[in-house]
Amino acid sequence: MSDSPCLSCGACCAYFRVSFYWGECQSAGGSVPDQLVEQVSPIHVAMQGTCSKPARCVGLLGDVGGAVRCTLYAQRSSTCREFDASWENGVANPHCDAARAAHGLPPLTPPISPERVA
Repeated sequence: MSDSPCLSCGACCAYFRVSFYWGECQSAGGSVPDQLVEQVSPIHVAMQGTCSKPARCVGLLGDVGGAVRCTLYAQRSSTCREFDASWENGVANPHCDAARAAHGLPPLTPPISPERVA
């Protein structure tokens, strides 16, 4: 994870509403701290700071496009765990690209394979 582009980005955390099933909260046996979410429907919550624009998750520390980290990484929701940076798994993620563009950052590019370098 140390070479993850997410550690110098954070755009998704400051662009999207991070909503998920309330059962992921600590009071329901999950890992997400209850005091850091707000109710958005009878069965869904969202991370504080992500329900309005400009969005910024309460767990994001640092400057978007600079050095950032998630202060809740071990306790993050499935929404965050399942969000991949573009090319992280060999495919582009248009949602990652859109969040980056909203913050004036270029889209991520696929890694250069050793065959392409030779």
